[in-house]
Amino acid sequence: MSSDPTGYSLMGIVNATPDSFSDGGRFLEPQAAIDHACALIERGAAIVDVGGESTRPGAQPVSAEEELRRVEPVIEGIAARERDGVAPAQISIDTSKASVARAALAAGASLVNDVSALRADAEMAAVVADGDADCCLVHMLGEPGAPRPQPRYGDVVDEVKAFLSERMDFAVRAGIAEQRLLLDPGIGFGKTVEHNLQLLQRLHELVELGRPVVIGTSRKSFLGRIAGTSQDPERLSGTIATNVLALERGARVFRVHDVAALREALEVATATLAGRWTESRGARTRTTQTS
Repeated sequence: MSSDPTGYSLMGIVNATPDSFSDGGRFLEPQAAIDHACALIERGAAIVDVGGESTRPGAQPVSAEEELRRVEPVIEGIAARERDGVAPAQISIDTSKASVARAALAAGASLVNDVSALRADAEMAAVVADGDADCCLVHMLGEPGAPRPQPRYGDVVDEVKAFLSERMDFAVRAGIAEQRLLLDPGIGFGKTVEHNLQLLQRLHELVELGRPVVIGTSRKSFLGRIAGTSQDPERLSGTIATNVLALERGARVFRVHDVAALREALEVATATLAGRWTESRGARTRTTQTS
């Protein structure tokens, strides 16, 4: 993996659900979700992550048929809009169900973001391998949507690292090329505020596994608890702070709701880390070395 601090990707969140914790219901209609995804791409998202089932604690599970009814037209619509001139982006399907992933890949997705890290459905690894797709492996305690168990770790970073290493090995044995894998420590999934902070502080230890690390802190409740703004659903300042710190520690993919604000923050951060900047977005491209 490249050590270039300017190399990162934004993954824009598209929740085609009625009950996601931050924007549930806003993009339940396919056209609204398609328009939102294309807007995120225009603002700088290199990946759009489409999900049809909320993983927040207490969320009601949905059938594979209902999940697919929500996401398939959205993925098809994004792919069609890209063909019509929208800037290209990778389409990700956020699911733990093999049947949903299979249909999503056929509809135009090329990344499977599985919060269960290929554990929830015995057929998922084969679907990813046969589809020659990328795959994000996520650490999580408990089941998606279920109340989280009381999290206890001896050393949360060591345990998450060992889990992700084991799931990488499993994926490769199942036929998924290692270069296709991304790793997500699952911030907020079965972790206390202290666990989340330890993972962010020692993120470089997960980077040692050699695959791009994905960070998903966007709008999560632990940010509001730290800042004393737990009733603010946007939590933008905390999201920016954690993503900039994660970038400095080696994270390379940032799963966010507010793509434009995060792109600006990460552009400034990468310029600072690299000691150079590139002027773009309609202006003459220029790279300047700082002294």
